[in-house]
Formats: sequence, structure tokens, C-alpha cells
Amino acid sequence: MENKNAGFWKRAGAFTLDYIVILGYLIFLTLLFLFLNNTFNADRFLFTTRSQSQLMGFLLVTLPITLYFAFGESSSYQATWGKQRLKLKVTDYNGDKVSFWRALTRTLLKFIPWEISHTLIWTIYFSPQTNSILINYGFGLVYLLIGLNIACLKMTKTHQTIYDFLAKTFVKTEGSGL
Repeated sequence: MENKNAGFWKRAGAFTLDYIVILGYLIFLTLLFLFLNNTFNADRFLFTTRSQSQLMGFLLVTLPITLYFAFGESSSYQATWGKQRLKLKVTDYNGDKVSFWRALTRTLLKFIPWEISHTLIWTIYFSPQTNSILINYGFGLVYLLIGLNIACLKMTKTHQTIYDFLAKTFVKTEGSGL
């Protein structure tokens, strides 16, 4: 059966399933840090400044989740757990498997709005006196990027997002087994 480009709902469903994995990891991290904080007062050492908090957030949350997507999409399955469940795979123009570096580039581009949001949240927490107009513009940019990705996905014949165009990738689906 011929592969076709996956549409919005199929990709949203796969991301929802992947978010179950991410949520499990975040719950684990939360419980671990509750224990570490209660036992060793860890937040006193790990989250004392805005830049230290941003770095720790990146190392503990963004980096592992980014690697989950990059390794999954560059594996022989060409998919994360969620994409596998919905019979999707990430390919290049020829329908072939993408390299780890291309999958990593795709994921980094996809998570730009996420990282901007993290930066804005740390700014609000550590610098509440920051001009709220700048914070609002920042979140406006986040929503604009997400909206543009969804619009591209829905309106292009190839069902590619901006990060797919930039990474030269496609998300393919097949009616029965890949």
C-alpha cells in the first residue's frame, strides 16, 4: 500500500500519545525532586537564579524529551511510540529513514515555541517587574509559531509544518502496517 502524508488529526493523535510518555517522565521527575527537595533541599542548589533554572529545565526536561523524539524518528521504526501506535513514520523526500541529525534538527525546530515559553515563564518567576507588554509579545510569538505550523500542516498538499519544510521531512501514514 502506498504511503501518504499524514494529516493534522493523525499527527495530533500521535503527539497526544507521545505526551503520555512525556507526562510519565514529568511525573517521575516531579516525584524525584519532591524527594530530593524534602531530603536535601535540592531546589536551593539547582534553581536559585533565572539562568541556572533555565539550564536545569533544559537539561532535565527539554533535552531528554528532544532526544526521545530524535532517537525515535531516526530509528529503524522512523517513529516515536505515539507515531508507531498510529502507523506514522518520519521520512525524507524519497520516503527513506532520516538521520539522527536531521531528526534532531526537526525536533529542535518544533520545540522553539516550547523553549520561548520556558524562557518567558522563568522571566516572570525571577523578574516579575519585567514589562508585561514584552511578556505578552513573547507569548504572542509562541502562539503565532504554533498557529503557522498548524496552518501549514492543514493547508499544504504535503501536510508539512514549517519545521518539516526546514528539516526536509515528511510524516507518512499507511492504511495497514508500515
